[in-house]
Amino acid sequence: MKTTIARRSHPNLTLAVLVLGAVSYSLLQSLVAPAMPDIARETGASASAISWVLTGYLLAASVATPILGRLGDIHGKERVLLAVLVALAAGTVVCALAPSVEVLIVGRVIQGAAGGIFPLAFAIIRDEFPREKVAGSIGLMSSLLGIGGGAGVVLAGVIVDHLSYHWLFWIPLPAILLAAVATYRYIPESPITAPGRINWAGGALLSLGLVLVLVAVSQASDWGWGSGRTLGLLLAGLVVLGGWVRSELGSSDPLVDMRMMRIRGVWTTNVAALLVGVGLYTSFILIPQFVQEPESTGYGFGASVTAAGVFLLPSTITMLAVGPAAGWIERRFGAKASLVAGCLFAAASYALLAVAHGDHWEVYLASALLGVGIGLSFAALANLIVAAVRQDQTGVATGMNTVMRTVGGAVGGQVAGTMLASGVVAATGLPKETAFTAAFAMGAAALVVGALVALLIPGRPAGGRVAEAVAPEGAAA
Repeated sequence: MKTTIARRSHPNLTLAVLVLGAVSYSLLQSLVAPAMPDIARETGASASAISWVLTGYLLAASVATPILGRLGDIHGKERVLLAVLVALAAGTVVCALAPSVEVLIVGRVIQGAAGGIFPLAFAIIRDEFPREKVAGSIGLMSSLLGIGGGAGVVLAGVIVDHLSYHWLFWIPLPAILLAAVATYRYIPESPITAPGRINWAGGALLSLGLVLVLVAVSQASDWGWGSGRTLGLLLAGLVVLGGWVRSELGSSDPLVDMRMMRIRGVWTTNVAALLVGVGLYTSFILIPQFVQEPESTGYGFGASVTAAGVFLLPSTITMLAVGPAAGWIERRFGAKASLVAGCLFAAASYALLAVAHGDHWEVYLASALLGVGIGLSFAALANLIVAAVRQDQTGVATGMNTVMRTVGGAVGGQVAGTMLASGVVAATGLPKETAFTAAFAMGAAALVVGALVALLIPGRPAGGRVAEAVAPEGAAA
């Protein structure tokens, strides 16, 4: 009965179910960050321990996303998506009931492992939707990474100010459970699969390499970028990732087909995703911290946690407006042009913050520009990857692209944090205005480079259909 009903589901119903699950996940991605001081105070956690509430989530998401995307390609996207949503609900319950920071970290790791929601959703859309709806639907789904992240920052202060931090998890839980039930009930299982098996040795090497690199990046502000521990972990991670590439090349059933990763439309889009990730996730750190600095600094607005989140509201609104328009934009201008424009809009946002941040309206304007830029960029990234790979590779390919955004966000956030820490005034313990200016300039520079990389992506006619097969090896460049 379930299969019959699912096959009759209108694409809009399927999209609504996917959106519900994606929003729930992306909210949880950022909802915790503004509440970290409150969580540390209530649990009695040390600064190093509380940092793992975010780091554990980040590591789990980076490791699990490409593996889940590949599992969906092999075993069926709907089946794996349902399992992912159940795991997300279980992790959320653990977090909501957590009596200590250690248990909270375990719950966050389980939540982070649900990062496969996005590549699985992209693959379901590509398999099930009419061709004319694919680009717009993928654009909307992709923009939810930013929309949910921004909304999480906005809502966190309101929740923590009026309720305990446990409600950061109780409130999204009903939506997750509803998404799981609706997925089982209404989303059909795609007949398009890529029979094979998981190269678990390759998966283990990828996981270990990502963990080493991301731990080094996430701890760099405390250890120092030039410290032996940071450099040693980075080097070890790169060596392990090199071993992963060798393992994949020699495998008859690779987790990630290296021939696919060498396609010009794939590797250029992944590099651009890394740089766009710097732009989005750095804003979640810089803008709220900047406006919360006391007015005595000469530049801060003395905003509360709740008010600080409101400064990101224009970004969330403009992302929400741009996402559904992605299909029309791609048909009119092409996804490559959309990505270049998105990077430049976001770069303009950071440039504005670097030179003009004395009045509230300037920060609001910069936030709105950032939302336009990130909305265009995220929608274009997903569509460019989908257009570059075979249909049976959609899950793993978009999973790797999502990981690149996450890694970019981790690197950008830590570099920005280091820049602020290096500009702290000893007498006050607060960063100088010039430290924020330099961090904003860093974000602008990363996005300008992202626009230049986007120019290297092979051009396709506006409105061109997604690829049905990867170009032969050597022909993609």
